[in-house]
Amino acid sequence: MTLLNRRIKRWPGWLVLVFAAVALLAIGAAGDRGARTPQDRVDAIAQRLACPTCDGESVYESRAPAAVNLRSEIARRVDEGRRSDDEIIAQLELTYGDQLLLLPTADGINVIVWALPAAAAVAGLCGLVFVFRGWRREAADAGVPSDADRQLVATALGEHQ
Repeated sequence: MTLLNRRIKRWPGWLVLVFAAVALLAIGAAGDRGARTPQDRVDAIAQRLACPTCDGESVYESRAPAAVNLRSEIARRVDEGRRSDDEIIAQLELTYGDQLLLLPTADGINVIVWALPAAAAVAGLCGLVFVFRGWRREAADAGVPSDADRQLVATALGEHQ
């Protein structure tokens, strides 16, 4: 009965944790979709693109001539007003190649490259949970004497009296 009681008490905590994670992911995915100015759009697009000449910098952060030119190109395409942000990025990607994207697309090998480390981390955490639970059970069982232990103590006490 005690084991069942402990298991029941653990579930609400896990349920709250899962609910909080799902809620945070939903809020993060929804984001702010309000009205934006053309400069906000240019900045948002530039933050998603990598500087062609810099290492690890976005077009938005970089002050290199190539990044300045790309920002101008983005601004020109935004000012035309006929394309969405994703369409502008797709056209620039055709011109400059896949290296222009800071975040990879969710297709082909890119999915595996990004999902595999996350899956390995989740599997590792699950493995640690099982190992720690086993250790806790062993520690709890170690403090309880078995019938053979009781018999041995009773025999030893009987001999000394």
